[in-house]
Amino acid sequence: MALKIKYCILLFLFVNAVLSQTQVRDSTSIQTFNDKITARIGLVNTSNSFIFNDLESNRRFNLSPNTREYLGISVLFRSVELDLGFSPNFLKQNRDNDNSKLLNLNFRMFLGQWMQTIDVYRQKGFFEDFEGQETAYPDVKTLKIGGSTSYIFNPNFSFRAVGFQNEWQRKSAGSFIPTLYYYYSNFDINTTGITNQTKNFDIAVAPSYYYNFVLHENFILGVGASSGFGLNLNTSGERTITSGLLELGGRASIGYNSERFFAGVNSSLNIFEHKEKRSVRIDDQITFLEFYIGYRLKAPKSFMRMADKVNKFLGI
Repeated sequence: MALKIKYCILLFLFVNAVLSQTQVRDSTSIQTFNDKITARIGLVNTSNSFIFNDLESNRRFNLSPNTREYLGISVLFRSVELDLGFSPNFLKQNRDNDNSKLLNLNFRMFLGQWMQTIDVYRQKGFFEDFEGQETAYPDVKTLKIGGSTSYIFNPNFSFRAVGFQNEWQRKSAGSFIPTLYYYYSNFDINTTGITNQTKNFDIAVAPSYYYNFVLHENFILGVGASSGFGLNLNTSGERTITSGLLELGGRASIGYNSERFFAGVNSSLNIFEHKEKRSVRIDDQITFLEFYIGYRLKAPKSFMRMADKVNKFLGI
């Protein structure tokens, strides 16, 4: 009985938090830059690592990509963001990663209070850290394609103000943001004792909450976390297994902003853990740390007219 009462209280608090978000935007809470094109460059340290539990050989492989640092270039205008990441050899972390490759392409769009992302990760070359000994697997390849669809309940909270900075939060605010994740991953595994091609499809629903603290007129701190569940489809050879999926995520950012120049630090963590024993079980963990600087420049009038027509057509 006590347990049911606790569930009822949690449900009430959850519904109350959601309903409290349904409000009209305060024109003084968020500063927009509708007439500016935002360009940004960042130094990114990322690790999309995988845990392979091979029951047949009774081994556990913790594989991390050889290439971890890359330069990220972003261009943003109004509701659209395009990111491209590449790994030059002159970066210290990448110098000893012969024949390793990393291509990261991200697309993000805001339609009103909806946020849509599309991600592509292509990696070649991994290493295994086992009891302090590193073993290189230069021929292991992965391809991940997917994204997420989110709804930002509070119109006075700006997700774009944290990290992307084509808006700026003027008043502290938070928002409940439910998100649907969906990723397809293809693994070409060629290691000592294991040769396998495995395909994964993950889909998860993850409620989350984010808050932007306005520390000063020019400084902002953003934090948030998510936790959700879903399904995983794993195909290896002719066998397909369906299992439960647990999603855990977190994000922390701090940024500086002026009318033209901005800079900051952006970090995030996403974990997709599968809940089923199988011949080869794959768990997925993505860590992300970025140091970035950017500049806003006046958009050409012809560009503005075209954007206004697109916004009118989409009703935003």
